[in-house]
Amino acid sequence: MRYRTLGNSDLQVSEISLGSWLTYSGGIEADATRACTEAAFDAGINFFDTANVYGQGAAETAWGEILSKHPRDSYVLATKVYFPMSDDPADRGLSPQQIAKQIDASLTRLKTDHVDLYQAHRFDPTVPVEDTVEAFRKVVEQGKARYIGFSEWTPEQIRTAVEIAGPDLFVSSQPQYSMLWQAPEAEVFGLCAANGISQIVWSPLAQGVLTGKYKPGQPVPEGSRFASADMAVSKDLVYSEAALEAVQRLVPIAEEAGLSMPTLALAWVLRRGEVASAITGASRPEQVHANAAASGVRLSDDVLAAVDRALGDVPVTGPPLAPAAQPGIKRR
Repeated sequence: MRYRTLGNSDLQVSEISLGSWLTYSGGIEADATRACTEAAFDAGINFFDTANVYGQGAAETAWGEILSKHPRDSYVLATKVYFPMSDDPADRGLSPQQIAKQIDASLTRLKTDHVDLYQAHRFDPTVPVEDTVEAFRKVVEQGKARYIGFSEWTPEQIRTAVEIAGPDLFVSSQPQYSMLWQAPEAEVFGLCAANGISQIVWSPLAQGVLTGKYKPGQPVPEGSRFASADMAVSKDLVYSEAALEAVQRLVPIAEEAGLSMPTLALAWVLRRGEVASAITGASRPEQVHANAAASGVRLSDDVLAAVDRALGDVPVTGPPLAPAAQPGIKRR
């Protein structure tokens, strides 16, 4: 496993990281969660990404039980705040009160006194951005988080927040990024790099589509993510006949390069120096090890050119808003 520096922080994160969005929030059983997490340590993965909203705290609780058995300095832990945590309409967003409340709740569930990275899961245009920045800075000053990041902010929102916060607060951006979803390359990558902010990308395998297991014109395989209603919540982002056909054109490219499809897809993401880590999900330990094998793989120019030809105009390249993201900024 190779490691990269996360933005302008002193954190060294594994190129492949383990996420808990749909799996460890209730998608798979506790024993499988533990097995996958321990497999990550075995594979050299040190970066674990979760959020308070995953299973309404279930993913954090699961990892609190497992990770707390390991030395705290042996892993880099990230969680997030923004989405609703109850039926109370006030129990959401990035107000100072909500940030203060949710960081304490997350730390309790995670059985730790600090997270290494605390992320705004989306931008909150209903709260003055100055208030949000000050609240995150307070979390750092209190020692409850070492660094701050954000997920799926628009370029305008990033520029404004960094202008207010200065160069030392935000170290990471978490956008969707894969062969099929290339939108962050247009503006977010360059903007963040200019401000010392790395990318930790989600869905680098396009929720499993880039493994090649979903075939055009065929039903989804039993036991796959999209066979579960609970785990197919963002299927429409990456699943289409055109995408499935493009992926099948990638299969011989991977085979000729001596790579599995997941390795090809993950190495493609990691070809960009702006990306510090690719967040992968796994429901079985062998998937963790297979994903980890992509670290350090370098794709030749010929392979990259063949990938571009195979994908054609299928990938999303424009700057669409992410699911649940809102445009706009509120100022004091």
